[in-house]
Amino acid sequence: MLNTVRARRGMVTSPHHLASEAGLRVLREGGNAVEAIVAMAAALAVVYPHMTAIGGDGFWLIGAPGETPVGIDACSRAAAAATPELYAQAGLTAIPQRGPLAANTTAGTVAGWGEALRLSTERGGRLPLARLLEDAVWHARNGFAVTASQSQLTAAKLPELADVSGFADVFLTDGAAPATGATMTLPALAQTLERLGREGTESFYRGPLARDIAHDLTEAGAPVTLDDLAACHATRVAPLQVDLPGVRLFNFPPPTQGLASLMILGIFSRLGVREAEGFAHLHGLIEATKQAFLVRDRVVGDPGMMSEDPRDFLADGVLERLARRIDPARALPWPTPPSAGDTVWLGAIDRDGLAASFIQSIYFEFGSGIVLPQTGIVWQNRGSSFALTGDGPRLLAPGRKPFHTLNPAMASFADGRHMVYGTMGGEGQPQTQAALFSRYGLFGQELQAAITAPRWLLGRTWGAETVTLKLEDRFPPDLIAALRAAGHDVEMVPAFDAMMGHAGAIVRRPDATLEGAGDPRSDGAAMGF
Repeated sequence: MLNTVRARRGMVTSPHHLASEAGLRVLREGGNAVEAIVAMAAALAVVYPHMTAIGGDGFWLIGAPGETPVGIDACSRAAAAATPELYAQAGLTAIPQRGPLAANTTAGTVAGWGEALRLSTERGGRLPLARLLEDAVWHARNGFAVTASQSQLTAAKLPELADVSGFADVFLTDGAAPATGATMTLPALAQTLERLGREGTESFYRGPLARDIAHDLTEAGAPVTLDDLAACHATRVAPLQVDLPGVRLFNFPPPTQGLASLMILGIFSRLGVREAEGFAHLHGLIEATKQAFLVRDRVVGDPGMMSEDPRDFLADGVLERLARRIDPARALPWPTPPSAGDTVWLGAIDRDGLAASFIQSIYFEFGSGIVLPQTGIVWQNRGSSFALTGDGPRLLAPGRKPFHTLNPAMASFADGRHMVYGTMGGEGQPQTQAALFSRYGLFGQELQAAITAPRWLLGRTWGAETVTLKLEDRFPPDLIAALRAAGHDVEMVPAFDAMMGHAGAIVRRPDATLEGAGDPRSDGAAMGF
């Protein structure tokens, strides 16, 4: 995966090649970008089960060149019974990260598929949901090869997952993690995906499927009920946006950290950095990240409980003021409280230029660890990000949305190029987006080179426990030394380490040629035809 792939009729990218193939097959049959994304998202819920599931949340940006994209918020809400008192009665001072009390929210991603497909029909979409789920059903029923990351993460997290309801029966082989390359089937999930194809996405929340889901959640000891599922809906929202020289960037509003992603690039663009890969590039983006995260951690949470408008922090004056806080030679002491997360980002652009940037997550690897026996659904633990004390937009209360690291990105260039991009990786998502976009969009690197190039990560994220500045070991020694001398707490990690995220991007040029890139740190591929 050293070269940017190009095509003229359609392009997809995802972190697993079988999911990319599912999306490309949809485009070949005349489906649009939204339909391709649903096919890929469903396939990933099967072949990448440690990273995503239909028991999680999702966020979309959908739009064509020259348009302001439409956002779809498919975020869960806390169950009616999910209160601080529930955890106090259980003798807990914090929400656990695994098990039934970690599964304290609904799951919005399937509602998001439904809303996206309604928007798709407005744009000429015609393929039925059952067709879009075909590849996912086949892989779940007939088997898929376990990836190295699934095998390794299952083994690493086994002490905290082995005793969680349903996990061992589905994801262990003779009580141990499956070997890389072993064949795994998910028959209950195959049946559920077939039911979704027949019954529609509404059944997940207000139909026969919802009754089975609610029953199994109750049996497992989770607080989510049938009434909670019935109250779950996806909504269309306006994206956040910021202008840089020659390009307008779009990202998702709260409860996601899309604000931070835009702020990083908005601040960095004011630092006067003129070339990529040197000290000024890395130091500038790292320090811009710190300024953006300070705002994010103070402000962002359930949008209904936020006291400040996130758009105010994208104003020119605010970004310029924050840029002036950055010392061009010294690092700001760090860290702040870290976040984690396990996620997939995927993108598609079809022959008509309709583009979709989508991110779907169960938060930690395998989410709460709960696997519902009747349906085979892995349920997320996104609600473990709620606080049990204090006040502000992240305090747990019934009906509130949890803070999300998820944020799909899109860019519209003044020269007519249109771009979708994103990554998994918790705290690393805004940082990887900034690395990818600055290399391609500001400094003119090839798209694939911008993703393949060595990356950094400030703080804790997917697969990492420390909160240092992590650098892949492909950076030049003199650059590493300069960052240390500036006060950065540098930790070296192996080349192409998965903790650096699974990024992807697609660009549609003004002549309608499509360029795509995937991440060699993942099992994915960019594919076009």
